[in-house]
Amino acid sequence: MRYAQGGGLTDAGRAARERVRLQAVERFEGGQKNREIAAVLRVSERSVERWRRQWRERGEAGVLSKGSPGRPRLSETQIVRLERELERGPLVHGWADQRWTLARIRTLIGRLFHVSYTVEGTWLLLKRHGWSWQQPARRAIERDDTAVEGLEEGDLAAGKSTAAERDAWIVFEDEAGQSMTPPRARTWGRIGQTPVVRVRGRGSGRVSMAGMTCCKPGERSRLIYRIREYRGRKGEPKGFGWQDFRDLVVRARIQLGGPIVLVWDNVRLHLTAGMREFITANADWLTVFQLPTYAPDLNPQEGIWALVKRDIGNLAAADLSQITRAVKRRLKQIQHSPGLVDSCLAGTGLIMDN
Repeated sequence: MRYAQGGGLTDAGRAARERVRLQAVERFEGGQKNREIAAVLRVSERSVERWRRQWRERGEAGVLSKGSPGRPRLSETQIVRLERELERGPLVHGWADQRWTLARIRTLIGRLFHVSYTVEGTWLLLKRHGWSWQQPARRAIERDDTAVEGLEEGDLAAGKSTAAERDAWIVFEDEAGQSMTPPRARTWGRIGQTPVVRVRGRGSGRVSMAGMTCCKPGERSRLIYRIREYRGRKGEPKGFGWQDFRDLVVRARIQLGGPIVLVWDNVRLHLTAGMREFITANADWLTVFQLPTYAPDLNPQEGIWALVKRDIGNLAAADLSQITRAVKRRLKQIQHSPGLVDSCLAGTGLIMDN
């Protein structure tokens, strides 16, 4: 394509570009992949991806050019490098917190490429290349990402192989608790006036929950759980002991009707001598694998707890029994909705080959 003086495209160049984009639209409608279109039209795959996004949002008109803005200030290679540096995070580049702002990204572009962007131009650049303003997920600094990345090829792969050989269920176990103070949930309110949720300041107690998300190729996903109340009475257990976990595993075997590959974390009660002896004594039907430390997002049972707590958000409970009833009701609903259980399994990103 030919450029006019000052960096803009000539009329012939603009016409040629419009033809290329129209050809891309025809190939989008034909279901071709980005890589194939980029190879045929001799453009970058990133450009095709951007055109496809514009086509989905606004149709053919969104793909057609709105005029020549001149040569891009950053090349495709520089964009790739910028995205790589952004993915490394603000801490690496000297900022005290982990928040990318437009002003910081503008500064980073100046440092890397000695090119000056306005804040508005930075926003357009990011938007054009598929970046958006998002609420980040939290992750523990102590987490061993190397262990997490190797999970699919290591322990989980071995667990799936063991389950296939034994025709066993893969069972993810986890615990959670809920006090009288309910989780906060979003609600509508007048602008400038923060909504207030009334909760009881008196009363003690806690509802402990232990649950198992169970899956097996060709079978409906299952949820097995146990609830325990603690009201602060003398001699009353505050939560579950290792014997309770043992009984829950036995109950799961009876309900599932077959061997179990149990996947859980490294909490102390999972590693007691009594539990280890129980696992060893029942090795004919029970195999145990442990998740990496600080990796709750790999356990689908965490997704189940999130569904439960979202349902009781802002609940003004009169007593602990009301919390317990609400928790049991929601768990029963999930138990009879295998699609919800499947969504929690899918949310971990672990491939279960169902």
